Amino acid sequence: MTDIFVEIVGWAGAVLVLGAYILVSAGKLTGTSRAFQWMNAIGAAFFVLNTWWHGAIPSMFVNIIWSGIGIAALWRLYQKRTSQPPQ
Repeated sequence: MTDIFVEIVGWAGAVLVLGAYILVSAGKLTGTSRAFQWMNAIGAAFFVLNTWWHGAIPSMFVNIIWSGIGIAALWRLYQKRTSQPPQ
């Protein structure tokens, strides 16, 4: 049962990361949008679980960094939003 769960999580990660890339490439999202960053951060985190389970350590390392970049971008977007005075 755990194997199936890990595979589902891995495929969900693939859909999120590829979906984010497709939406940016199609001009539906921008690279600085929260939706794009969330899709990348969560998708990469899902890949971390899947690649760890399969022992693909180099891929796991890349996805830890990828997720961290998304989380850092989300943090910057949050700080920017909260530092703006109310209109």
